[in-house]
Amino acid sequence: MALIAPRVTAGLPADDARALIRALEDSNDITVFVDGTVHRLPGQARDAVVDLLARLGRGETVTVTSVEEMLTTSQAAELAGISHTYLRNMTDRGEIPVEYRGSHRRIRTADIMMWLEKQKPAEQKRKHDRNAGGDAGTGA
Repeated sequence: MALIAPRVTAGLPADDARALIRALEDSNDITVFVDGTVHRLPGQARDAVVDLLARLGRGETVTVTSVEEMLTTSQAAELAGISHTYLRNMTDRGEIPVEYRGSHRRIRTADIMMWLEKQKPAEQKRKHDRNAGGDAGTGA
């Protein structure tokens, strides 16, 4: 099964973004209309749509794509935003589980997503440390 080509959407203009952020505040009920019919989104779909709308509301450009359950190392590296070589090295060290199909490595989408989730706290700490370090030299 081939991946569907990603769809890239530019961030919203500032006025539209602010209106969207106001609409999303404290909202857990996302209802969509398809051909005039109301559909209440189930939890996982709602969370994905709210995340997408929040990113657009912050003026971010977003990419929507689908992923296969088992990825090639190239697909997994692209999804993770890292180089193919770096990913292969991580699989060699056992940091990301890998399965072999003949001589070809395959990586579960869930394993890449789990690795990405583990990176968030480390990235937040690095940002915090950079910001805290910048304050030390101000003399205030």
